[in-house]
Amino acid sequence: MPLPDFLVIGAPKAGTTALHAALSRHPSLHMSPVKEPKFFLTDGPPSGRGGPGDAQTHREHVWRREDYEALFAAAPPGALRGESTPFYLYDRAAQRRIRAAIPHARLIVVLRDPVERAHSNWAHLWSAGLEPVGDVVRACAREERRIAAGWSHFWHYLALGRYGEQLEHLYTLFRRDQVLVFRYRDLVDRPARTLDQICVFLGVETGVVTEIPRENVTAHPEPGHRHRLLSAALRAGAEAGRFLPGGLGTALTEPLEGLLQRRGNARRPLTWEQRRLLIPRFVRDIELLQRVTGEDFGDWLGPRERSGGLVGTRPDGQRQARNGRPRSG
Repeated sequence: MPLPDFLVIGAPKAGTTALHAALSRHPSLHMSPVKEPKFFLTDGPPSGRGGPGDAQTHREHVWRREDYEALFAAAPPGALRGESTPFYLYDRAAQRRIRAAIPHARLIVVLRDPVERAHSNWAHLWSAGLEPVGDVVRACAREERRIAAGWSHFWHYLALGRYGEQLEHLYTLFRRDQVLVFRYRDLVDRPARTLDQICVFLGVETGVVTEIPRENVTAHPEPGHRHRLLSAALRAGAEAGRFLPGGLGTALTEPLEGLLQRRGNARRPLTWEQRRLLIPRFVRDIELLQRVTGEDFGDWLGPRERSGGLVGTRPDGQRQARNGRPRSG
């Protein structure tokens, strides 16, 4: 069975779910029915350690080789096979596993302002009831302790946004012409042109896919007594789910998550004070990123006229993405 021809490897909360959905509409591309299988993150079963909800996510890893290959079995003859796991850029061991298994692979990287990315990441977990800290700056201050305790990659709000380090390592393994790097803002503001850029990179027909769907839009439950109660119940349910077979843990927590996010407001933008406090965490890496790519990312070091991305009220019927499951439709 064949492995993928290309991978969307990062970054998390930079539109990769929406990009995966858009590329799946191209007749010459076969995107895995499971977005974010995470196959290259481990050499076997994922760790049993982690933070709130991590055990449930670990169960969704497609870590067996035969299950991973089966994701591409339905690809039409001649179609390019692809998958999207945005943690591959961050995880150096994953980069090495990809190099060993598919050295010819083409890799797609979406870079988002790292402060915005961290905020969106925090908001995602706050909305899910898993993040106990109600402020992104204070949550980031706990990152080193969480990493030391084995919390999974999605809790690494700051480290996930240090793209200079990540790309510097990636370019030791893959030729630069195998890697396409572009900005999240291009995906949001110029979707047709950016999708054509991706199609040229992959060698398939342009002008076929022109829109980015609104996927994985985060609602923002208001803080308060209700949020505290439901979040505490969600975290307790996630912990109990570690000891329940199959999908019983998910069945236990999903109704609570639905209640928490019901009538949730659109995600709040970052304040300048929050942004000002987080920018220093990225200055050195942004300087490295500019040297590695030869591009200017200085706009990430100051105020922004707008914050957020594919935001607004969540579309009717949409829930927060569970990326380890087969996509419907």
